[in-house]
Amino acid sequence: MSEYIELNAYSPQYDLVSELCRALNAGSVIAYPTDSGYALGCKMGMKQPLKRIKNIRDLNDKHNFTLICKDLSEIAVYAKIDNPTYRILKRCTPGSYTFILSATNKVPVLMQAKGKKTVGIRVPINLIPLALSEMLGEPILSSSLVMPGEDGPLLDAEDVSNQVGDLVDYIVDGGYCGYEPTTVVDLSEKAPGVIRQGSGDASFFE
Repeated sequence: MSEYIELNAYSPQYDLVSELCRALNAGSVIAYPTDSGYALGCKMGMKQPLKRIKNIRDLNDKHNFTLICKDLSEIAVYAKIDNPTYRILKRCTPGSYTFILSATNKVPVLMQAKGKKTVGIRVPINLIPLALSEMLGEPILSSSLVMPGEDGPLLDAEDVSNQVGDLVDYIVDGGYCGYEPTTVVDLSEKAPGVIRQGSGDASFFE
């Protein structure tokens, strides 16, 4: 059974964030809140935690995982950014966007979609994932907690506990998330392409 941790969504407790980061470094899988529902997270480059997330979500090798980054400077380590892309990211982060970018060699191949050299990048507004990424010293490998056969992610820690309480190591209760899907924008090509219209304003990509 997973360990249950309550974090203050407005001021995440340092000692508890530190405990979660130690667990991530040791190979744990966590369920944690974002501003677009709960998500599953683990440390980059670890095969077994990633496999567990794929099993929970019943994902295939074509799934593009996302890196939860703390800020724009961290994005530049893991994604190739030219000047026009930088201006877009500066305008839109943190925010309700997921960007598909060309991956650098810092991104583990095992988390990239098969046949692609791209990576999903997010800088969320929710302070809990930002605190985790900050203390971890690197992005969190993340995937929305959408159960097989469902259309949207779990939104409440109690539902998370009921659904995956015996499949993850930690459940981070940051309160009810609500569900505002991110706007997904592909910046890996010459011209930006809106893949999914969500809560982020996509009008300036048109």
